Amino acid sequence: MGHRIVHSGPHLTGHTLIDARVRALLAGVADLAPLHVTPALPVVDAARELLPDVSHVACFDTVFHKDLPIQARTYAVPERWRAEYGLRRYGFHGLSYSWALQRAAQALDRPVDNLQVVLVHLGGGCSACAVRNGRSVDTTMGLTPLEGLLMSRRSGSLDPGALLWLQRRHGLSTDELDDALHRHSGLLGLSGTSGDTRDLVRARAEGDAAAALALATFTLSCRRGIASMAASLDRLDALVFTGEIGEDQPEVREEICSALAVLGVRGGLLVPEMEDLMREGLRRIDQAGGGVPVLVVVTGETQQIAAETRRVLGM
Repeated sequence: MGHRIVHSGPHLTGHTLIDARVRALLAGVADLAPLHVTPALPVVDAARELLPDVSHVACFDTVFHKDLPIQARTYAVPERWRAEYGLRRYGFHGLSYSWALQRAAQALDRPVDNLQVVLVHLGGGCSACAVRNGRSVDTTMGLTPLEGLLMSRRSGSLDPGALLWLQRRHGLSTDELDDALHRHSGLLGLSGTSGDTRDLVRARAEGDAAAALALATFTLSCRRGIASMAASLDRLDALVFTGEIGEDQPEVREEICSALAVLGVRGGLLVPEMEDLMREGLRRIDQAGGGVPVLVVVTGETQQIAAETRRVLGM
């Protein structure tokens, strides 16, 4: 049985069998991804209890980014924070990125180790990643899955001075900040009605100004993230969308790409039928001769977990 565990922490650098030691290490990093690891661990425990004779494998989203260059994973904070507290960038959505990268290479008929691409996972959580020759070299998420792009209910990156100000001037507690930034910010916080882009696209068409602002802020955040990831590459061979929003929200894809001409990405994207996309698993959507290839890859985290679990078990 393969289990998706979002955060591996500092001591686990590969997908691995879950034993008592690994289970204890996972408990120690649950606070770094409270929306993900905390609810995942009771599921792991229940599965191990119900299926004691089955091998259980932890598949981590962080593993894809384990070889981030030192300059990409290092925060500019005091040395003690980095050495003693372990403050560094990890990166997430690695299982999704692993799947999307392999499928994109197939679609482009290029070997993975000769591709430089920006991968964008847009869903409840959102991030972008720069891949050079098969390896993650930069990503927008950091120590936790809260950093980076604006998300459905998560704030994404925020001036750290703003958090200090909210604590000092307005007396917000750590718990209040945690709850607001993880559950009541992002698209939901901006629109006041929904964190789902499908709802917001409909509301914008009906004249909802808050929904329009939420979508405009979101697509700008995505463009900023994509451009910053491209800065870690020598060239851009393709832009690859995945995740629920990346798959089924053509309005969002169009608004992102139509304003990325500086990177050679153009709008006027094709809109595949969802039934065809889901059946085929991927589709190139840029116009012929239209600049940098733009691809959509159906999210394959489940398939990637299966593949990684087989590898751990030597199958």
